[in-house]
Amino acid sequence: MSDQENTTVKELSGLSINELRARIDRLDRTIVQALNERLLLARAIGEIKKKEGLPVVDLPREREVLARLEQANEGPLPNETLRYVYTEVMAASRRIQKPVRVAFLGPEATFTHLAAVSHFGRATSFVPQPSIRDVFEEVEKKNCAYGVVPVENSIEGAVNHTLDLFPNSDLLICAEIYSAISHDLLSRETAPDQVQTIFSHPQALAQCRQWLRKHMPAASLVECGSTSEAAHKAACTPRSAAVAGSQAAMVYDLLVLASRIEDSIHNVTRFLVIGPDRIPPTGRDKTSLVFATAHVPGALYQALGPIADAGVNMVKLESRPSKSASWHYQFFVDVEGHLQDPPVARVVEQMHETCAFVKWLGSYPQAEI
Repeated sequence: MSDQENTTVKELSGLSINELRARIDRLDRTIVQALNERLLLARAIGEIKKKEGLPVVDLPREREVLARLEQANEGPLPNETLRYVYTEVMAASRRIQKPVRVAFLGPEATFTHLAAVSHFGRATSFVPQPSIRDVFEEVEKKNCAYGVVPVENSIEGAVNHTLDLFPNSDLLICAEIYSAISHDLLSRETAPDQVQTIFSHPQALAQCRQWLRKHMPAASLVECGSTSEAAHKAACTPRSAAVAGSQAAMVYDLLVLASRIEDSIHNVTRFLVIGPDRIPPTGRDKTSLVFATAHVPGALYQALGPIADAGVNMVKLESRPSKSASWHYQFFVDVEGHLQDPPVARVVEQMHETCAFVKWLGSYPQAEI
């Protein structure tokens, strides 16, 4: 505890509860006034953006604000709470300038929805989409400013459909979000032994495979397009349940028959924010590329050689079958650094010389896991 905090604690310890509450009331009024003044300033900035044709959302600026506030925070307010509060404040600031629409893999209460809310704030207009392709199309058609899609899970690996859409899309990766995933068994029934059918997304079922085999061996497993769709089906189907997040229980009025049924406690999904923006360097960035090699011996080694030679750290490498030729592959790679950083720019330039195809998918701030 700092000297200032010690002084404050000593000063407050001599006050009565009514005196302390009176101080809180005064502070609350000051906070509300300050928040309203902040929104008026945001509205004025919005008018300037409109005149100059600038986008409403400025993700690097928002990240800079959060970093500065965390650095200035001396406690006892946890930085996690500070981030949550100011994410909502900035969402309200965006909304007063112009409502921002964000597409996500829906429906409501999916893990993608929760990741989108954590990143953009609840004051944002979220637009659920039935498929990952639909998320891409809504942003490409400019019906939504951004989209949020899952790209990989720490247990089950890559979300292939997301990767497959990037080579033919003009959208860029603007940000990444890591979200811890926890699954519950949800149902209208009151006990697990009353459940005969379990609905869920294939990845959720896979992430709970051992628990389901041990505790629900007789139940039929039925795959759905999302965990939220599974919860909806469980709400409408007798003697059934869903594997989904706890948020879905509130949305679909289901009981939680068992909590945290995932097989691993280290279950994290990485989501991507996709959009048209080129994000400037922050000093702690990640760059994503997709490339294809000639179908000759040593081609992959030659393609990756510039990364090692430049001393750039490669944090991900994933292969996917090419959609244009049988038994040919495209490779997705993530490296530390920004395209504007000389070592990364040099790597990309050299890869163009050795690869049949190279595409930059975006440079963006590295998220905390």
